[in-house]
Amino acid sequence: MTENLELFPPPEPNGRAQAAIKIIALRKQLNAWAHEYYVQDAPSVPDAEYDRMFRDLQALEAQHPDLVTPDSPTQRVIGAVMDGLAPVRHAVPMLSIRTETDTEASGAEAFDVRIRRELKLTPEDPPVEYIVEPKFDGLAMSLRYEHGKLVQAATRGDGEVGEDVTHNIRTIRQIPLALPADAPPVLEVRGEVYMARADFDALNERQRAQGGKTFVNPRNAAAGAVRQLDSGIAAQRPLSFFAYGLGEVQGAQFATHHAVLQQLKLWGFPVAGQAGLAQGATELIAFHQRIGAARDALPYDIDGVVYKVNSLALQQQLGFVTREPRWAVAHKYPAQEMATRIEAIDVQVGRTGKLTPVARLAPVFVGGVTVTNATLHNLFEIRKKGVRVGDTAIVRRAGDVIPEVVGVVPGQRSSYVPNFRMPAQCPVCGSAVVREKGEANHRCTGGLFCPAQRKEAILHFAARRAMDVEGLGDKLVDQLVDQGVIRMLPDLYRMGLTALIALERMAEKSAQNVLAALEKSKRTTLPRFLFGLGIRHVGEATAKDLARHFGSLDAIMDATVDQLLQVNDVGPVVAEAIHTFFAQPHNREVVEQLRACGVTWEEGAPAERATLPLAGKTVVLTGTLPTLSRDAAKDLLEAAGAKVAGSVSKKTHYVVAGEEAGSKLAKAQELGVPVLDEAGMLALLAAPAPEGQEP
Repeated sequence: MTENLELFPPPEPNGRAQAAIKIIALRKQLNAWAHEYYVQDAPSVPDAEYDRMFRDLQALEAQHPDLVTPDSPTQRVIGAVMDGLAPVRHAVPMLSIRTETDTEASGAEAFDVRIRRELKLTPEDPPVEYIVEPKFDGLAMSLRYEHGKLVQAATRGDGEVGEDVTHNIRTIRQIPLALPADAPPVLEVRGEVYMARADFDALNERQRAQGGKTFVNPRNAAAGAVRQLDSGIAAQRPLSFFAYGLGEVQGAQFATHHAVLQQLKLWGFPVAGQAGLAQGATELIAFHQRIGAARDALPYDIDGVVYKVNSLALQQQLGFVTREPRWAVAHKYPAQEMATRIEAIDVQVGRTGKLTPVARLAPVFVGGVTVTNATLHNLFEIRKKGVRVGDTAIVRRAGDVIPEVVGVVPGQRSSYVPNFRMPAQCPVCGSAVVREKGEANHRCTGGLFCPAQRKEAILHFAARRAMDVEGLGDKLVDQLVDQGVIRMLPDLYRMGLTALIALERMAEKSAQNVLAALEKSKRTTLPRFLFGLGIRHVGEATAKDLARHFGSLDAIMDATVDQLLQVNDVGPVVAEAIHTFFAQPHNREVVEQLRACGVTWEEGAPAERATLPLAGKTVVLTGTLPTLSRDAAKDLLEAAGAKVAGSVSKKTHYVVAGEEAGSKLAKAQELGVPVLDEAGMLALLAAPAPEGQEP
């Protein structure tokens, strides 16, 4: 019911206390109505009543600007133009989820089989409990609350670092700016910003009426709105939000993901009504089919469903592989398909050197856009599908994003057309094209030399875990390469202040900071340099193993495949990739030029892994250490032969805990795993390896 505002008479002149009381009451009522309208979809008052009270609050706050707070309903729209979107490092990485592209029932069955295998369950064990949620076609978002107040909103970005879009997220009325008193002191809510279909259609109608640009699909319109510098523009876009998980949390614990969703609803966040529990593969399949049947009737776009193991303890036990959780998968639905003619097949070279055959098509409207190009993935896919130039092909927008040729219409070929063949040399740089044994994809061996791979090579080289060149991000690298300032990695260290200042939006101070970061990066370590070269299959761990085994870069560069196979965890594929990389004269030339530019590191004699103090030990880091960063502690442990894991299990040998250590510390204490502080870890690193210790 509407609160009787006559209980709050207009304040007398200088009646600041009375104004404060009425402002609090107005905000409370407006927030309650907004929750009814945007979250519960059950408004109790007409829009005019909400608007009237909103204007009353605006008037009072205008009279008493010192009483305006960031969580006021009036502060959701801020029209000031921002200087730019600041980077935000996620306290807990926003990992991507593995995608199951098999749209039939076997996709759910394969996931269940894998989970049961990972958990070592037998056929006699009960089914695993999962939670199933729609896979929204929107923009992933992390909302950070401290002491109940929204303090930051960030996009996923690369999973580690996103963009600060707090000013725009405040315009989404479904997102609470303040939480109830029982919310934990630190709470990161993960979810999806999207645009409902009806809102998208209405937005495009308004754009057409005003002679403005129309948007292709709701996802792009939503993403573009979130990244606007002017939150007034974002406020004009009808954005919505669904919460589906948590990032960093301090002061609250949950047993299941279902419990997390229920609590999020109690705290005022919208949660998808289609989410539900499923016991085993049979119920996963039923969920997939049921939501798929209702897909077109939903008020928003989805391109699949997400399966997650419900138990958070089991999620922790399953852990992660690379940047994906083992305990979750996105199961896609069939995409829209149309038929058109293949007019030619070209080859594109991607940022990582992968060669992708691309079909040039007679224009066709599919999945909401006009498509003229479609991926053919690789040579094996072309052979399997029987695709040739001149065929009538079935084109699908895979995942509603990337158009692909899924097959050809039989009987349409009018004459003989030869099979397509992949080129022997890279069409961009002329380097040899290879296909690794067991691999489907062909790749350019140009590495550091190929112009198509130039931007990716620079970004990888400058990454935090490689050479750590702060300030050298995507936009700056795009400008440097597109304007010809950088053609090869060594050009990074030959840049002058004048060339940098000439770039768009590059002030002298920013340019000096980039040059200082580059100068600082010259003093590095052999593992970081090796990792920064971007050798295929050589990640951080392999780079460290190579440095530890050989001791010097020259020894690695001159090593035979057989010698490389002697390195811990290096198999035939990795050994061949390393050998092939350094067999390319242009790659060796880049390395020598980098050395000539002053890039240096300490080298030493090859280490015997068995003599390292923590060889064969698994260590988990948690909390904040007094003097060492998480990365520095990890480097020390790995240099001592330890494997640094992300979760605690019975196989963990030590847990190193700092301040605000959470569930990992509790798990270690529960399992009886030895817990060390920073001093204890350093003492352990200084101890000699026990005699006879196995590597």
